[in-house]
Amino acid sequence: MHNVNLQRREIQIGSRTLTLETGKLAKQAHGSVIVRSGDTMVLVAASRAGSPRDVDFLPLTVDYREYAYASGRIPGGFFKREGKAAEKEILTSRLIDRPIRPLFPSGWRFETQIIALLMSADTENDADVLAITGASAALAISEIPFEKTVAGVRVGMVNNEYVINPTYSERKQSTLDLIVAGTKDGIVMVEAGAKEVSEAQVVGALEAAHVAIKKIVAGIEDLKAAAGKKKLVVAAKTIAPEFYQQVEKKALGPLTEAMRIKQKLESYGQVDKVLDDLLASLPEGEEQQKKDAEHIFHELQEKAMRDEALERGVRLDGRKFDEIRPIWTETGILPRVHGSVVFTRGETQALVSCTLGTADDQQKIEHVTGEQYRRFMLHYNFPPFSVGETGPQRGPGRREIGHGALAERALAPMVPPEEKFAYTIRLVSDILESNGSSSMASVCGGSMAMMDAGVPIVSAVAGIAMGLIMDEKTGKYAILSDIAGAEDHYGDMDFKVAGTAQGITALQMDIKVTGINSEIMAKALEQARAGRMHILGEMAKTLQNTRGNMSDYAPRIITIKIPVDKIRDVIGPGGKMIRSIIERTGVKIDVEDNGQVNVASADGESAAKAIGIIQELTATPELNKTYMGKVQRITDFGAFVEIMAGTDGLLHVSEIANHRVKDVRDELKEGQQILVKVINIDPTGKIRLSRKALLQDEGQKNAAPAPAGKE
Repeated sequence: MHNVNLQRREIQIGSRTLTLETGKLAKQAHGSVIVRSGDTMVLVAASRAGSPRDVDFLPLTVDYREYAYASGRIPGGFFKREGKAAEKEILTSRLIDRPIRPLFPSGWRFETQIIALLMSADTENDADVLAITGASAALAISEIPFEKTVAGVRVGMVNNEYVINPTYSERKQSTLDLIVAGTKDGIVMVEAGAKEVSEAQVVGALEAAHVAIKKIVAGIEDLKAAAGKKKLVVAAKTIAPEFYQQVEKKALGPLTEAMRIKQKLESYGQVDKVLDDLLASLPEGEEQQKKDAEHIFHELQEKAMRDEALERGVRLDGRKFDEIRPIWTETGILPRVHGSVVFTRGETQALVSCTLGTADDQQKIEHVTGEQYRRFMLHYNFPPFSVGETGPQRGPGRREIGHGALAERALAPMVPPEEKFAYTIRLVSDILESNGSSSMASVCGGSMAMMDAGVPIVSAVAGIAMGLIMDEKTGKYAILSDIAGAEDHYGDMDFKVAGTAQGITALQMDIKVTGINSEIMAKALEQARAGRMHILGEMAKTLQNTRGNMSDYAPRIITIKIPVDKIRDVIGPGGKMIRSIIERTGVKIDVEDNGQVNVASADGESAAKAIGIIQELTATPELNKTYMGKVQRITDFGAFVEIMAGTDGLLHVSEIANHRVKDVRDELKEGQQILVKVINIDPTGKIRLSRKALLQDEGQKNAAPAPAGKE
């Protein structure tokens, strides 16, 4: 039989079953696994090159792709096939990459590729966390050396209860959307969006996630025992202890002094000089010795930073552990932009602009679950000059897309709903300087840019990047607020927290050590909360509330509500009427299915004119009100008079005049304009009109008694 090596493991996670299967598909890959939950299936394959590369980094690539056929769809567009990776695919690729990359052994230099393919998609289960688990399982059963098995889960919070791997419908009700990857020993990655949840709720969600992760890891280990291949051995790099001590004695002192320089470029330049001096002191022609010295030098950079924090109790730049670098902000810096701000924290600077548009500007996204429209977006740019470098200017890379998505997720819960603010909102964050968490600067700047543009956001949002340095042997640790570049690179945990004064709206965390417990996590989140409150206070010094007036260059959108059954009157046959209104007034008009009409124009007079036309088209007759009507049709018993577009009523023969009318045609002609009064509207909407009532009213006026004292 062709499936003699088929292995399947079923793991109960909450109310659903997670299935891992290998030995059936993609058997020539070094490791392949199908992960399934419900009818969502992801095939993940791990492969390696036949020989190592001569590089000093891990050559790992991760690609996640979603096939349209997975949900029974044909791709839109001209080519009718999948094109470049969509944003969801790029973000999921990053979710897979981040937890597995640190777990490869040092010295592994074989080109390694993880490919995850969404092959079936139901309407309930997202594939992203399945792909994380699948990548780990594919590596686990392969010959590729992989030090620890990981698994991924999503945690929601519905009615204050944690839900593991919630469905799409449950996620809509959830106040938390938390993705967690971890090993049996601890958590290694977190990605979250939230609606102002508390720090304690986040810690509880992480604990619930780890319980589920340990169950999945056990299932992968069981699959590995049955179907796993013998692992390749990576030869550890060996450097003579005597040479290591020689380099350390020569370089550590001047290196530490160079790293203590507060200005980033000056510090980096001095560090490079210390390295150049070290290499110059070695004998000519000893290339391997120079490579070893450079390797030791980079380890000493990490040692210098860690010793400062754990032994001396200070940071390299002299700050206290919870100290935030100086912040200054300025709004309205771009005169023709709808809203703009410069947010500067230390040597990180973001210029964030806010542009307001209409419903026509919403982004249409084609996804395996169907088409979606996006009315709030944040785009992040990181030009090379922001770090004093040169480089090609191409489209946004995975880093730019990931940082932009994090900042967007942090701000999205505070954007007012469309029925309250009908604009499409685009933020662009251009990083002008970078030395520590430009994504969190984008959150702060994005919040202020929207306020500067007059967007009535629910609350201001700030973000802060936190770090942790920990000695796993002694358990000694230091939590660092507002980390700079070296602390980010050499620290044991990098986590970014964004939120309002009330709670967290976004979280991103990457952890390199396993000894972090709930107590440390709670302390770190509390220190982050204090830092966030400080930053919100600094932002408020420049702009405390949303501006009451919008830029003169922003479109004005006026929203009115019309009866749903009148929508057809505004649209007209084949869209003829709405096109006519647009041509006559020069406005943009968007009509929603619920009867909401948005009229957008930079000219208030044009918008008022368009609204007047729409109100005239959709007006409903009022009892006892007089209208100038047009006789449309005459019958023996009266006439039908149109009192507004598409609406007519019956003027009965008895209501035409004060005297008895023998023949209606003696009094009225078709096309004649006459004044009529609405005297009755029955429950079915039929309207009765009177001309006689107006004549009687006029007669009563004429017969009114003269004022007292006059004859």
